[in-house]
Amino acid sequence: MSRLYATALFATLATMWGLSFPAITVGLDYIPPLLFAAFRYDVAAVLLLGYAVLTTDSWRPVGSNNAEAIVGGGLFLVAGNGLLFIGQQTVPSGVAAILQALVPIATALWALGLLGERLSMAGSIGVALGFLGIGLIVQPDPQNLLAGDTVGRLIIVGQVVSVALGGVLVQRAGPTMERVALTGWSMLLGGVTLHLGSLAVGEVPTGAITAPTALGAVVYLGVFSTAIAFVIYFTLLEERGAFETSLVAYLVPVVATVAGVILLGETISPLSVVGFAVVFFGFVLLKRRALAELAGAGVS
Repeated sequence: MSRLYATALFATLATMWGLSFPAITVGLDYIPPLLFAAFRYDVAAVLLLGYAVLTTDSWRPVGSNNAEAIVGGGLFLVAGNGLLFIGQQTVPSGVAAILQALVPIATALWALGLLGERLSMAGSIGVALGFLGIGLIVQPDPQNLLAGDTVGRLIIVGQVVSVALGGVLVQRAGPTMERVALTGWSMLLGGVTLHLGSLAVGEVPTGAITAPTALGAVVYLGVFSTAIAFVIYFTLLEERGAFETSLVAYLVPVVATVAGVILLGETISPLSVVGFAVVFFGFVLLKRRALAELAGAGVS
């Protein structure tokens, strides 16, 4: 794969994922949050599993390791994203995207306990900076934690923690099945879980669910920012490696923030921007060796 083609895929992936945050905000005017999230993964599961059936012979989940990966991915990586939809009812899409920058740091913390990994002194400082940055983004009021959209921001932090845990559980399981099929099965389980959650909390869909804007949001999220985006993601993962591909997480908030400002008239506080920068510097400290290796290789 040429550098130009890889860069184009990288930019496309960042754009698709970045625009998903404003799309969620728009769709929430028509569809209850957990049901909306369930629809997203219903669509993606059908497309990804269909693609896997047509392109590979290893789409069936055989073996306990693959089953564990599907359960971990479905319940935490996928269904955990229902918290994002709940949080975005009050939190601007740009801020929701900025909070996702904590995922690599939360992943490192889960890996300490579940994978037996260790943190160096610099890595520990990076984690501390990550929490400092999140504090700047959430901006809790100690005298009134329910003020403004603080609760919504904390709910999204919960989503970040869930997604990070899901990633570590999948890694620990050591799945051997084809990645697109694994993702499709995880999304199917996650979608069913979200439907059950929607029923449990008493979400009631209205006639607005069939509005063109609502359907457009579901189609965009399910087809483009999930099914197609994950095929691109796995292509980059295979060609460029996990670490380089993960750097897309730091371009997504930029896309989401610009789209939120232009399309939805949202505003992002300077403290949120500073918080994102602090989280990024924490990530640099945490992953400094991998970044040095990437730079030394000339990102070729």
